[in-house]
Amino acid sequence: MKIAITGSIAYDYIMSYPGEFSEMLQAGGLEKISVSFLVDEMTRHPGGVAPNIAYTLALLGERPYLVGTAGRDFSDYRAFLEQAGVDTYGVELHEDLFTASFFVSTDRLNNQIASFYTGAMARARDLTLQRALQTPVDLVVISPNDPVAMSNYANECRESGYSFLYDPGQQVARVNGEELAEGLRGASVLIVNDVEHEALCRKTGIIHQKLLDHVETVIVTRGEHGADIYDRAGTYHIPVVPEQRIEDPTGVGDAFRAGLLKGLAAGWPWEISGRLGALAATYVLEHRGTQAHNFTHHEFVERFRQHFDDGGLLDEMLESTNEKTA
Repeated sequence: MKIAITGSIAYDYIMSYPGEFSEMLQAGGLEKISVSFLVDEMTRHPGGVAPNIAYTLALLGERPYLVGTAGRDFSDYRAFLEQAGVDTYGVELHEDLFTASFFVSTDRLNNQIASFYTGAMARARDLTLQRALQTPVDLVVISPNDPVAMSNYANECRESGYSFLYDPGQQVARVNGEELAEGLRGASVLIVNDVEHEALCRKTGIIHQKLLDHVETVIVTRGEHGADIYDRAGTYHIPVVPEQRIEDPTGVGDAFRAGLLKGLAAGWPWEISGRLGALAATYVLEHRGTQAHNFTHHEFVERFRQHFDDGGLLDEMLESTNEKTA
């Protein structure tokens, strides 16, 4: 299955402040702020929803097409993704801008001060699927991005007959109900977390029971409580996979989507596809950074089978690498 993943492409700059922000931000004096915090650690991580999904999907044996816009600082990131197995032909570079960037400082009480620089992501509305893709694809993932770009991609999918997965994410809070209803219209899959699900239903006026009148499948992720998959045949609950340690929850939802897409690409049932997503999400939870995890197919399948019965379906993942597991 050929899968194109559209969405934000960004860098995450994560900084650590050893003190407490409250020492400099006093109540009653916030109408005028001019403060500086000396951080003692900074790391830069590759990020953005679309590459996060694509990276894990590539680890699972697919070669997804990444579609998005990046800036003049993208060359190292492109090389990293290509080495991981992601096709970056569909990434359009804008030399006059930097790649979108997220800057966050965290104090010792885990309070955060953050800023997001849109950068080249703002140009995504000018990039069409027709221009970004060399060949037709079987599925387009529309993940959080410039809101106009997301609307454009949904329209282009409907006009071109592309099956698409609609994943509005944090943009649920930004766009209005009419835009959300139009975005999900005709989608093969709608995926949101529980908070986004509630907001989407409220804004669009479409109650949960009626969402399946507009899309084929609805998936609601629920954090530590797993996920629920709804289609016209029934409901499937997906449990979480116990973690060995917790490092950072950032990006676990993107990894869940990658595992889910692997199952779709293989033609496996929702119960297996969802559990693939659950395990992929746990790998991210155990690492700091959204693309810092790694695994062989043997390691992934062996761990999957410690928790779930795949009925031998995952042998297909091992055959491509001549690996076998009990």
